[in-house]
Parts: sequence; C-alpha cells; structure tokens
Amino acid sequence: MDAREQLFQQLIEECGGGIARLAGSYVRNQAEREDLVQEIWLAIWRALPGFRGDSSLRTFAYRIAHNRSVTQLARRRDSEDSEVLETVADERPGPEAQLERSRDAERLMRAVSLLPLGMRQVLTLRFEGLSYSEISEVLGISESNVAVRLNRARDRLNTKLSNTV
Repeated sequence: MDAREQLFQQLIEECGGGIARLAGSYVRNQAEREDLVQEIWLAIWRALPGFRGDSSLRTFAYRIAHNRSVTQLARRRDSEDSEVLETVADERPGPEAQLERSRDAERLMRAVSLLPLGMRQVLTLRFEGLSYSEISEVLGISESNVAVRLNRARDRLNTKLSNTV
C-alpha cells in the first residue's frame, strides 16, 4: 500500500462517520447524502497528492467535504425552483429502551436542519469535534465569526426545542 492509500485509509477510519454526517447536514434525503459522500471521498482521493501539510489531514478532508457540499447545494438550488424540506429520520433500529433517546435525536436533527446554512455548517463541524480554529479554516471565516454563528445557532436551537416540548 503506497503513502496515498495509507493516508486515504486513515481518513476513512478517522473521519468516515463525520464526513457522512457533514454531508447529511447539507442535503435533505438519504439518497442525496450517499451520492454526496461518494463525491466527497472521490474529491479527497484526487486531492491527496496535493496535501502539503499546511493544516491537519483532518482539516484538509473536512475542507474538501465542505467545498464539495456547497457545490452540491448550489447545483441543487440551480436545478430546483424551491427547496422541499423532508423530515430527518433516525434510521437506526434499536430496542424500546432507546425510543426516547431516538425521539430526542430526531427533534434535534429536525431543529438543526431548519437552521440557516451558515449555522448548520458551524454546528455540524463542532459536533464532529473540530475546534473553532479548524472550523474557521474549513469554512474560510474568522474564529470570532465561528463563535458568533455557534452562539446564534445554540440560541435558535434552544428556542426551537423548548417550543416543541
């Protein structure tokens, strides 16, 4: 296995779930998410030879995922007259004991999906454990802008979630 394949495998292991969740925050259904995730991994594979180490490999991958997701979002907006919101469903099967947790997760995901894109972006990246600095680098905005967007997103989520209790 060459160095590129090793880096790619490392990224899949470390960021696979996060990349899928990030993609899911930009699209509205499972099929679009799967297509976008494939596009993201292909873009990462193609970009790996150009990785210079200016940032962490993780930040590099999330930056590509963000850019590809924004491109997909722009394509979808160009091809559709209006955006149709679909409910976000938790597709994981589980025992009855997890039912309440599942409902809470659904409410949270639904509330997040209703936030403006800028807030969804920072919130999703923060959920994935990226620091303010890494989010700033991925989105190309200042760290203070990241903080402002996160605070506004949290405020809106609190309002939305307290209204649905």
